[in-house]
Amino acid sequence: MSTRRSRRPTIIDVAARAGVSKSLVSLALRGDEGVSDATRARIRQAADELGYRSNSLARALVQGRTGQLGVIVTDLRNPYHTEVALGVETAAEAAGLGTFLANGRRDPNRLAQHLSAMLSLNMEGIVVVSSRVDYSVLAAAAKEVPVVVVGRPESTPPGLDSVANEDEAGIALAVDHLIELGHRHIAFASSSTRPAAMARRRGYEAAVGRAGLGRHAAQTIPDGPGRSAAVDVVLRSPVTAIVTNNDLLAIEFLDRAVELGIDVPGRMSIVGYDNTDLAARVRPRLTSVDQRGPALGETAVALLLERLAGRSADRHEVLFPTLEIRTSTAEPGFLPR
Repeated sequence: MSTRRSRRPTIIDVAARAGVSKSLVSLALRGDEGVSDATRARIRQAADELGYRSNSLARALVQGRTGQLGVIVTDLRNPYHTEVALGVETAAEAAGLGTFLANGRRDPNRLAQHLSAMLSLNMEGIVVVSSRVDYSVLAAAAKEVPVVVVGRPESTPPGLDSVANEDEAGIALAVDHLIELGHRHIAFASSSTRPAAMARRRGYEAAVGRAGLGRHAAQTIPDGPGRSAAVDVVLRSPVTAIVTNNDLLAIEFLDRAVELGIDVPGRMSIVGYDNTDLAARVRPRLTSVDQRGPALGETAVALLLERLAGRSADRHEVLFPTLEIRTSTAEPGFLPR
């Protein structure tokens, strides 16, 4: 038995079935004037009988408009990036636009390739949820279509908009919460040295400094073989609370604490950052700074729409986070000697 697919019907097939020209079929299916109601009905009937579907993307590429926004994220495995992308999709749909999503897999070259592909597809605008795209690549893209970066790029070239979370204020919320619970020995752990993570580290240092507390640990947790050992160093240090730069790292600490027999929150309080869906699913439920991922995505679309409407001045929006308190934080069970 043959497994060969039947040929997809074309506009030429529709024209032959309806007994009209190809150009008349094109006019009728676009809804243009100049086609009688009877002829339009005959053409549509022929298209239905053949199972013809117009290639709207190809037509849009020819016309120079696709009605689509491009969304490029650093890593879809990180639920924060997924939540921002969902915010973009929600706002785009409300504006009558579709979305194309690309996953950079934490690779700057792959991210740049996705950006180039989005430009070739004539996206109406592009949202880049990453700080890993090179300045020159962003600058070149912004000369062709509106581009908004969500997060903290290394540099923001002219002609580009951005929307970010106030990272230092977010970490201050976490540290202040722990201080109010009675913690005086608070560590900060980060899985990154990217701009947002470094801003959160600065926020930690400023917050403990304002409270007159020592910086007991500001540890970078590396990828690779030394990662588990670095987590253990923090968990076994003389601290009673840990603030992390994202929820995924906080969950690593929760998991390892169980393996080491360290009670959370009795012996150790742990705070995440991002308030992703995972924070409410783990046990104990994770206290986390909510940087409002969906709202970041929605704001990015609003900035794109302003650019499309003619705004020329650059805008850089900052959203202030909140703290979602759950059961991974409590009064310290003991104070180190």
